[in-house]
This record gives sequence, C-alpha cells and structure tokens, in this order.
Amino acid sequence: MQLRLLCAVFLSAAALPAADWGPVQFLVGNWKGVGGGAPGQRTGEFSFTPDVQGKVLVRRSFAEFAAARHDDLIIVYREKGQLRAIFFDSEDHVIHYAVRSIEGGVQFVSDDPGPRFRLTYISTGKDVVKIKFEVAPPGKEFSTYIDASARREP
Repeated sequence: MQLRLLCAVFLSAAALPAADWGPVQFLVGNWKGVGGGAPGQRTGEFSFTPDVQGKVLVRRSFAEFAAARHDDLIIVYREKGQLRAIFFDSEDHVIHYAVRSIEGGVQFVSDDPGPRFRLTYISTGKDVVKIKFEVAPPGKEFSTYIDASARREP
C-alpha cells in the first residue's frame, strides 16, 4: 500500500508543468559554442536544466582551450519574488548575481563587493545566442572578457 501511494505521488509530481523561468526560459536546453577552436581560442558547451522539482535552474558549463579546461556551475533560483543566481567554478570563484530581463535576452549582474561581473545572453535567432562576459575592477567600467556565440543542440 505504501509503495502504491509513493508511486502515485511521484507520478503526479512528474506530471506537473515545468516552472516558467521568465527571462531565462529561452536558455533551457543544451548549447554548443559556435566557431572557435583555432589555436588560442576556446571551445565549449553549456546547458540550462530545471532541477529540484523545478525549483532551481542549473547551468553546467565548460570551456576548453590549448592549456586548460574551465568548468563552472550556476544555480538560478527565486528569492523574495526576484530571480537570483550563484556561480561556482573550477578556479574557486563564487559570484552572486541578480538576474534581470533586457531587450532580447537576460543579464546576470554581480552584487558582491570588489570586482563586478556581468554575464549577458542575447537571442540572435532561432536557437542561437550571443554571450558576453564582462569584468569591472572597483571604480572602473566593464570591459569584455569573453564574447562568444552558441547554438542549441537538438
């Protein structure tokens, strides 16, 4: 009897519609870097996947270039009605982001003291995004660190 009840609860939870992630929704899926791969350039992939019964959105990402590999993880969540995100990477960085909608896409803007970071995704066509990662030292303007594009994988 308990097993039947547990199965019924599991099946009804699985049938629930996925959460609407607002400005981040268009990124749900698997993505692969477009172009690149030449000496000195990075290649990479990322995915945005709902997790924890749709309560968080998880981005897993990696970039490879000649001498190294960079892995990172972003967890997008709701807090007090706002989208927030936290970033972790293989270089021991942790960044807290506010997530906001912008024309054509979404922007993650850090709110930690010290250097500021801005990660922007802009939809540039069906299943294609432009990605820009910018860094601003204290008291300085943002400068581009990564400028890339990706295509959604089937």
